[in-house]
Amino acid sequence: MQTERFDTVVIGGGQAGLSAGAHLARTGRSFVILDAHDRIGDNWRDRYDSMRLFTPGHSVGLPFDRYPSKSSDAPTKDELADYFEDYVARFRLPVRTGVWVRGLRRAGDTYLVDAGDVAFECANVIVATGAHREPRVPGLSRRLDPAILQFHSSEYHNPSQIMEGPVLVVGAGNSGGDISLELSPAHDVWLSGPDRGHIPVDIDTWIGRNIGARVVIFIGRHVATLRTPIGRRVKSKALGQGDPLVRVKPKQLRAAGVHRVGRTVDAREGKPVLEDGQALDVTTVIWCTGFRHDLSWIDLPIFDNEGAPRHERGVVTGEQGLYFVGLPFQFALASDVLPGVGRDAAFVVRQLDRRSARRSTAALVA
Repeated sequence: MQTERFDTVVIGGGQAGLSAGAHLARTGRSFVILDAHDRIGDNWRDRYDSMRLFTPGHSVGLPFDRYPSKSSDAPTKDELADYFEDYVARFRLPVRTGVWVRGLRRAGDTYLVDAGDVAFECANVIVATGAHREPRVPGLSRRLDPAILQFHSSEYHNPSQIMEGPVLVVGAGNSGGDISLELSPAHDVWLSGPDRGHIPVDIDTWIGRNIGARVVIFIGRHVATLRTPIGRRVKSKALGQGDPLVRVKPKQLRAAGVHRVGRTVDAREGKPVLEDGQALDVTTVIWCTGFRHDLSWIDLPIFDNEGAPRHERGVVTGEQGLYFVGLPFQFALASDVLPGVGRDAAFVVRQLDRRSARRSTAALVA
């Protein structure tokens, strides 16, 4: 196995990893960004075709840069992916694509990042794999009739994938709302899941993009933080519940004829069953049931009883030189989205740089 050595390895080349890389580049330390995708930005390109960001163009720039469009319209997922790719080229960030990290462990005083044929030895690691990693599908999916087409929202691209007949979309968050509305012209659609509320402002109007969005971003960055009582209350709710609908509104779903129903809780005779006992006769089920942040590849004693890493603003407690960027509510409600991830990356890299400087000074004195 080939071994390469760097001061810092960043794992993940999405918005969190690129933000960390931009700040690391200014420290002069040697580093590399490892990304499992074949092309920079593919974590966005792989999402459903009609997807657009909720964030307007004026608020999606990466560190030390602005999104190039003169319009405040929300970028499409492909436009954002292309921006990431261009950003890496312009800032000359050392990203290696197609590198799947299989493990992270200690090797004496350093870390060893296992990437198959190559191992990376380093003093510091920034885990920037983002808020989502592994699709989550309920176990009851295995008890549905094999004739029912099933897939997770991460595999959905457009309506051409859907079989003729009624569709059940499980999960009434933003992906579920978007997909249900998109399928409603050609299918009888059932949208299953609890109502988490919605943002009343139309984010695609001028007022929504230029006033409403700025207010929401300000709250997400500066009000709902770990430093404020309201922020700490918001965190406890945000991590335990789904997000409110942002672009799609309940009145749009009603107008499109989408059936809003309760949770899907069981399977009976191969059919999905709602919490009221109703069995639905559908031909397709789309699981918009979110993702789990899988960190099982990290072989280090850093996790609490619920499997979450113990950290303070991304600085792991009890494991010197290990950091996170892009965790949900790492410091604020906006920590895992573009308007907030750059600030967290800057904080983490400052802590990393100060720690490394102290170690270098101590070594010289010794």
